[in-house]
Amino acid sequence: MVGSYIAERPVDAFRSSTGRWLFGSFLGWMTILACAIGVGLVIIAVRWLQNMAASYEITDQRLIVRRGLLMKSIDEIELYRIKDIRVEYSLINQLTDIGTITITSTDRTTGHAQFVLRDVPAARERREGLRKLVDRARQRRGVRELDVDSEDWR
Repeated sequence: MVGSYIAERPVDAFRSSTGRWLFGSFLGWMTILACAIGVGLVIIAVRWLQNMAASYEITDQRLIVRRGLLMKSIDEIELYRIKDIRVEYSLINQLTDIGTITITSTDRTTGHAQFVLRDVPAARERREGLRKLVDRARQRRGVRELDVDSEDWR
C-alpha cells in the first residue's frame, strides 16, 4: 500500500542554542568566568560545535534527529512510538527559556533508547506541542498504550 500514506508536513525545526546555554546555565556562567583566562573560549567552541552538529525536526508523523559534522547519523522516531517526554531546566535555564528534552521511545531501531535534546529554546512549549502531536499520531493509527510491569505477572 505505497500510495495510502498521507504526506507528512513539517511542524517545527530547531537547533540547540549555544547562546542561551551560555547565559542560561551554571556551567555557561562558569565558562564566561573562565573566558577571562582564555580557557572558556575552548569550552564555548566545543559546545558550539556540538550544538551545530545536531539538528531536530518535528513533522506531524516523526521526530528526525540529525547528528554529526564528519560522521553523520539520522534517527527517525515515529511519533506514535514516543512513550514519554520529559523536560528539565534549572533556575537559570528558566530565565533564558532553554531546557533539556528527554524522549523515551519504544522504537526498536533505537534500542528503546532515550534521546536527549540539550539546550533547546522554548523547551516547555516544544514539549507540549510534541505531546499533542504524539496524541494525534496515536489516534490516527489507532494505537493504545499498555504498561505492564514484571511484578504484575508474579
